[in-house]
Amino acid sequence: MAAGAAAILVNSIKALLLVKALLLMMSVAPAAAADMTDGEVRKVDRQAGKLTLQHGEIKNLGMPGMTMVFAVKSKAMLDKLKPGDKIRFKAVDDAGKLTVTEIQPAN
Repeated sequence: MAAGAAAILVNSIKALLLVKALLLMMSVAPAAAADMTDGEVRKVDRQAGKLTLQHGEIKNLGMPGMTMVFAVKSKAMLDKLKPGDKIRFKAVDDAGKLTVTEIQPAN
């Protein structure tokens, strides 16, 4: 194979890998956003590290909207929250314990 042909092949492979990486990044971003759920803070228990939320459907957990208590990944997540705050949050099943791992103010 001529040096010029080899260089073209290498550049083509690099371009394909770049396109694949970009497509993967684009597909992950909407999935991450889809894991976020709208909610309203009902109660904050800083000492116990728990948060009572009225929430919409939590799709990644297959859970309908309701009001319930969640553990939080870190008690520091509760520092700026108060009842009535509108938030978006991500919750996961951590070995049978429903845990909020991310909180953002709702827009």
